[in-house]
Amino acid sequence: MEKPQVMILSLLVSIFIALGLTSSSLCIAAEFKKSKKKDLRVDGKYCYIPGSSAFGLGIAALTCLFIAQFIGNLLIICSRKFFSREKIEKMSCNKVEKKKHILVGQLFLTLSWMSFGIALILLGTATNMSKTQHFGEGWLNGECYLVKDGVYIGSSILVLVTLSSILGSLILKLRKRNQVEQDTNVPRQLIQTSIEI
Repeated sequence: MEKPQVMILSLLVSIFIALGLTSSSLCIAAEFKKSKKKDLRVDGKYCYIPGSSAFGLGIAALTCLFIAQFIGNLLIICSRKFFSREKIEKMSCNKVEKKKHILVGQLFLTLSWMSFGIALILLGTATNMSKTQHFGEGWLNGECYLVKDGVYIGSSILVLVTLSSILGSLILKLRKRNQVEQDTNVPRQLIQTSIEI
């Protein structure tokens, strides 16, 4: 891989990791800032919950998560583009190893999308529930709802699973690329050595 490509890849990986960790940290902060039961006010059959700063933290966490997922998938696509499948097909002689490598990479990618989807649902719902719930309006059907303990922490864990899965898939792709490059360099060195002799 050429030096500019390595620098761009390193920069994107750094941004991806920073955004993922920021999203996870914001989820943990939102857990401590969410509305509590003591904030709930009841007036007859109507209830009121003031908005909490967990709403803003949740929005920021969702934004970081979206951008991180986009960059992570961009990294995987770019890593495929850096080396063509045909080159790997020609150079790799062990088909069982190749299929195993592809299967593990796809499992990592599938896991990242599943954890991303679940984190998105949990975080989006909890964030929406952290808005101000006015008397008679509530969050759903005029009733007030509080975010349960651990929802934001669970979202934080799912963000880290998403981050780890994308990095795992990327590492497998880059490791395969390096192996292919080493396999192509060895015959060239042997040919040069035999010509010199």
